[in-house]
Amino acid sequence: MKKMIRTALASTLLCLATQATFAADAPSRTECIAPAKPGGGFDLTCKLLQVSLQETQQITTPMRVTYMPGGVGAVAYNAIIAQRPAEAGTVVAFSGGSLLNLSQGKFGRYSVDDVKWLAAVGTDYGMIAVRADAPWKDLKELMAAMKADPTKVVVGAGASIGSQDWMKTALLAREAGIDPRKMRYVAFEGGGEPVTALLGNHIQVVSGDMSEMVPHLQAGKLRVLAVMSDKRLPGQLAQVPTAKEQGYDVEWPVIRGFYLGPKVSDADYQWWEAAFKKMVETDEFKKQRDLRGLFEFNMFGNELDAYVKKQVTDYREQAKSFGLAK
Repeated sequence: MKKMIRTALASTLLCLATQATFAADAPSRTECIAPAKPGGGFDLTCKLLQVSLQETQQITTPMRVTYMPGGVGAVAYNAIIAQRPAEAGTVVAFSGGSLLNLSQGKFGRYSVDDVKWLAAVGTDYGMIAVRADAPWKDLKELMAAMKADPTKVVVGAGASIGSQDWMKTALLAREAGIDPRKMRYVAFEGGGEPVTALLGNHIQVVSGDMSEMVPHLQAGKLRVLAVMSDKRLPGQLAQVPTAKEQGYDVEWPVIRGFYLGPKVSDADYQWWEAAFKKMVETDEFKKQRDLRGLFEFNMFGNELDAYVKKQVTDYREQAKSFGLAK
């Protein structure tokens, strides 16, 4: 009889403990750290969350957005781990660019294992664009011209050698049998400047992200030769061929998501995970995501953790192959 009572009591306590794990309330204060200056992808990611959480009534007090620029996320990554590791209400935006830099050791002494990867809420994709009046009608023609004389085709992008935009073109070049070190590559500050340079005919090719090109496509000023997605994108972008269908096995998703500090409790983590899962299914969120030029990419919790770690490993191998990482 005593054994039965002890067993029943143990079961009850386990049940209560399990319920407590999932019983965390919404944080009283919420903050999204954008690891950059206002404007740009990180700001976009935080604003998407700020608006959507409020519209879907996941929180009652507006989320604060703060800016912590430096190293495509390196400064924020170090700050949240070393100084603010247990803040339940603070999420930090990350992107594929963050993971690429993390893979190359550019986040200092911390690794991919030092934060709690929480949610991905959208993606963009890499692309290659030329002027509407350029002589190249598809990616094969462009790659053939670069192979014939790499010095005559100048590629511009909003970041330096080793960045996402450089890596995209380097992978394509290598697929085409071109030595990436012989590419003529010009680094600009931000994504808008290379487009301006392209339209002014100062460069011949832009490597960037698809969402940045939509306004220019609508104006008829640019031609996107390839998008680096696994399949063609929906809607008005369906006419843009992928790199893969043109014979170049290159995909480059630019995911947008969030992580928490390493000492945030499991209960608080699970509150956030549940809130994200509810939010992304709402029409309000989907509208906000579409307004920001992102495509659907929903991943949470353990699945995202595994995805991020695989991406960092893959990026490290790619960087090594170009002599950019050890």
